[in-house]
Amino acid sequence: MRANSRRRLSPAQNALPEARPYYSGRPIKSAFAAAAPKGAVIEKDDKMYAVIRTGGKQYKVAADDILKIEKIPGAVGETVQFSDVLMLGGEGDAQVGAPLIDGASVAAEVVEQGRGDKIIVFKKKRRKNYRRKLGHRQDLTVVRITEILTGGGKPSKAKAARKADEAAKTEKKAAAKTKVDQPKTAEKPAAKKPEAKPAAEKQAAKALFKAPKGEPDDLKKISGVGPAIEKKLNDQGITKFEQIAAFSKQDIAKVDEVLNFKGRIERDDWIAQAKKLAKDSGK
Repeated sequence: MRANSRRRLSPAQNALPEARPYYSGRPIKSAFAAAAPKGAVIEKDDKMYAVIRTGGKQYKVAADDILKIEKIPGAVGETVQFSDVLMLGGEGDAQVGAPLIDGASVAAEVVEQGRGDKIIVFKKKRRKNYRRKLGHRQDLTVVRITEILTGGGKPSKAKAARKADEAAKTEKKAAAKTKVDQPKTAEKPAAKKPEAKPAAEKQAAKALFKAPKGEPDDLKKISGVGPAIEKKLNDQGITKFEQIAAFSKQDIAKVDEVLNFKGRIERDDWIAQAKKLAKDSGK
């Protein structure tokens, strides 16, 4: 038979009041008593605090606390009020709501509107070829607790107005300093734009050949010449079969370079075709 492992107390131990209570033969020591040194005087914190509820979470707050909560509507510098107060403490006995405390609220100033760090939401079902990866950034609001109100009191507007004035003055000083620091640049006279030349003069300056008088021939009769190529040739002053028939090697090189024909004139034998067409037309 297994022996009883519970420790038996001696008569001397039973006589000591500090030895009670016992559990399994071991005295239970309070964590508070263990943390405090022997003979120390424990002072209570009389600073008023409140437990509020917002965004589905509870926060213990006091005046001048900076709090990061889920996004609430409000511009920077605006005063917001939390009416869901679950508990008040710090001055006398703590008050616990059922579930809220009537007439109690907490006023705060909006410091910043932003977003939290990105978190990755990954779902997987093994052997089902199922994987889903999503990212999420929670919208957050940073507030500064200004005061804790009881008895249906309203937040004092003097504090919010004073802080708004200070912020406006700071912005004005920064803007003035920026203007002073910027060096003054001398205004340069506007550059005169060159007068636009008439289209006819531009065309004449770009043309490789001087177009002969008379009506132009239908250069599309040459194999390999379409409407687009015919227009390019006319722009370069080539309008007659006789001109193409009289092309020299230098003329062919010029036309190939300007119009990017890549040897089309010699490959399709435009010169022979132009001579035949000029002879057929009786010219």
